[in-house]
Parts: sequence; C-alpha cells; structure tokens
Amino acid sequence: MAENHNTDNTNNQPTKFKRVCVFCGSNTGFRQVFSDAAIDLGNELVKRKMDLVYGGGSVGLMGLISRRVYDGGCHVLGVIPRALMPIEISGETVGEVRVVADMHERKAEMAREAEAFIALPGGYGTMEEMLEVITWAQLGIHNKPVGLLNVDGYYDCLLLLFDNGVKEGFIKPSARNIVVSAPNAEELLTKMEQFTSSHQHVAPHESWQMQQLVEYPRQQSVQ
Repeated sequence: MAENHNTDNTNNQPTKFKRVCVFCGSNTGFRQVFSDAAIDLGNELVKRKMDLVYGGGSVGLMGLISRRVYDGGCHVLGVIPRALMPIEISGETVGEVRVVADMHERKAEMAREAEAFIALPGGYGTMEEMLEVITWAQLGIHNKPVGLLNVDGYYDCLLLLFDNGVKEGFIKPSARNIVVSAPNAEELLTKMEQFTSSHQHVAPHESWQMQQLVEYPRQQSVQ
C-alpha cells in the first residue's frame, strides 16, 4: 500500500501516515486515566487529521476513541467478526462497520487498511493483536510503525519482558526497536512519525504479500 503523505494543518509539517489502527478493549478499566487516554488519543488523531481503523465495537475504550474521532470529522472504520456484534456493539454503530467471518480475517483486514498501529491499555485480545503486528514487522511482512500508549506505566512489565528477551538472547537488539512507546498520545504519535525501520527482516519485505493474509481467511470461511 502506498504511503499517504498528508499535511497536518496545525503545524504545516508532512505526516507520515493517514490511517492508524488502534487496538483497544471493550472494557474501560477500573481507573479514569484509561478512558482519558483513549479520548486524548482520539483528540490527537483528529488534530493531525488521521483516520481510525479499530475493532468495530461501540463499548469500552473502543467506543470512546471511535466516537471522538468520528465526532471530530475523521473517517472511522470498524472491523468486527459477526459473532461478536451482539457483544461489542451496543446502541448505534460508529462510522463505517465492516463485518468479517472471524478473528483472523479481522486482524488481516485491519492490518491491510492501516499505515500504523497503536495499542491502548487492554487485555489478552489487545495484547495478542499488538504482539502479532510486532511479529509481522520482525518477519518483514510490513514496515509500519507500532506504538504502545503506556498509560500510567500500564505496559512497563511488558516492555521489561521485551528487554529481558534481548538480554537472554531471544530478541535481537535491533528488533527490540520495532516497538515505540510513550506515556501520552502526542509524544507517541510524534515518535511514530519520526520512526525509521532499522531492524533486519527475517525475509525480504517484497517476498510477503499482505493481500494473501486477507484472502486466506476468506477462502477458509464457511459460506
């Protein structure tokens, strides 16, 4: 997918990407700081005129950020498996909703549509989605920036685990740099726009076909 060099009218600087996939949960967490972070990220995307790709739910942090971006005038694309629609959507849907067959197709479709990835605090699903796109970056399937919004140190333990993986020889130091992290949305997006991929891919980027990741689950789904 070709890069979309948009212009941010707030500072007249070219932006590196236009569509951001945000991984986040259908819960808000116990503390207000997490809801505030989702809204703040939504505000920052609107300020930079960046569109949102997300998991399609209208509850929890998904609902907060999608409504903020949509109300701010940017495009919102939600990708949701049919089986999760009654669970993750309550009330009106937000923006464009694309219904897919299963979780594999959801992740592939979100990856294909987005030009960068951000994980808000979340549970197993959020972490699994984020770790998969990190792995894809390591393999060379994509070269898009991956960011962790480390709200109030939520991801400190995970980042330490990554560091320990380097120390113990399971993660190459250059691959550790795939993950960009920051405590707030403005700093994170700035870092991601300045990001340059420097790690050595397991396989050349040209040898991977992102379209295959999208078509495979479609071919396997029951008609």
